[in-house]
Amino acid sequence: MSEYTFKEIDQEGLETLKAISEAKNFNKWMFDTIYPHCSGKILEIGSGIGNISEYFIERKEQIYLSDLRDNYLEFLSKNYEGKAAGIINLDIVEETFDQNYAELLGTFDTVFALNVIEHIYDDSLALKNINKLLKPNGKVIILVPAYQMLFNTFDKALEHYRRYTTKSISKVVESGGFELKHKTYFNAVGIAGWILSGSILKKETIPAGQMKLYNALVPIFKVIDRIIFRSFGLSAISVGQKN
Repeated sequence: MSEYTFKEIDQEGLETLKAISEAKNFNKWMFDTIYPHCSGKILEIGSGIGNISEYFIERKEQIYLSDLRDNYLEFLSKNYEGKAAGIINLDIVEETFDQNYAELLGTFDTVFALNVIEHIYDDSLALKNINKLLKPNGKVIILVPAYQMLFNTFDKALEHYRRYTTKSISKVVESGGFELKHKTYFNAVGIAGWILSGSILKKETIPAGQMKLYNALVPIFKVIDRIIFRSFGLSAISVGQKN
């Protein structure tokens, strides 16, 4: 498995983020799922266009947004400068990480990365560097796409290296020097839409119409997740605490 070539403009990713940005019910659901694990000085890795960031800002949380692509950083600066605690150009697997981000080491209480780690070739290195950013007893929240058997044209277009189970992503979290505190699946019904569009119809970006319909039905899907005790889902979540 070779590494993808870094794209200055990730068109497929941008189109996907824009489609999801209109799905306010879905974004709020994701926020509500991770928010109970967040506290203090918070860093979001891979903020993109701020689909989840805005909910932290509405709650007046001390959140720092970050990304490594200039177009996303420009968008974040335009929309959240003065609202977020800061906007950072951050590459979580930068070769000279300790030197480049010396002023950030050991400064955050919470770091979260939603749909980011699957884009990183060395996911264990990413978690080790996240560990360095956290204060003692700080928490990390990682959300990633679930089940390798669901890997399809979406994953290829978005340059995902892999999909996970709650067990496998938790092992990566633990490899970064964290004690596992919580793991769960998220968004069970989303599996059907992912298979339809990515495996059957071979789409490379999420259809806006499909996302709009899904968003309208989120209240029902939330109930389904509770009924099945989040025993499976399109995404896997792992929460760890720095040892």
